[in-house]
Amino acid sequence: MTIVIAFHGSSYRTFKDFYTLHVLPGWRGAFPNLVSYTRFVELMPWCLMLLCCFLHTRTGEITGISFIDSTPINVCHNCRAHAHKVFKGLVKWGKNSVGWHFGFKLHLIINDCGELLAFKLTPANVDDRKPVPDMTKDLIGKLLRIFIHCMYCQVGVEHFQT
Repeated sequence: MTIVIAFHGSSYRTFKDFYTLHVLPGWRGAFPNLVSYTRFVELMPWCLMLLCCFLHTRTGEITGISFIDSTPINVCHNCRAHAHKVFKGLVKWGKNSVGWHFGFKLHLIINDCGELLAFKLTPANVDDRKPVPDMTKDLIGKLLRIFIHCMYCQVGVEHFQT
């Protein structure tokens, strides 16, 4: 998980270059049991599961005011979606206000202090309203969805009963 997070903070454009040119030659001291690039890519879906388990332990307090939203997480560029293998069977095509993307959709609920209350990772084609009942079963108070429609510069708020 550390290597995947470090890649996102690096200046490398592809994970393969980062792993083969930076991690394998330079990080053997920190990670003595490094595997080949191919094997690491096979193990990456486990990293996602471990990250989700960790995040479940880091939730904040329920304050009575909560905000919900979702964001797309692309797993690759759209033109390479047909050859994508890492999350094969887990990701789907989805469309939002920006356009089409291939990957996941991250649904988040935070409190008014910005602390994480609940999250769910779904394929990109899942409707934003579908995971809400499962995510809000332990919440009390108001749940708001603030959205900004960039095309018309409008801001709106949706209220949900929790």
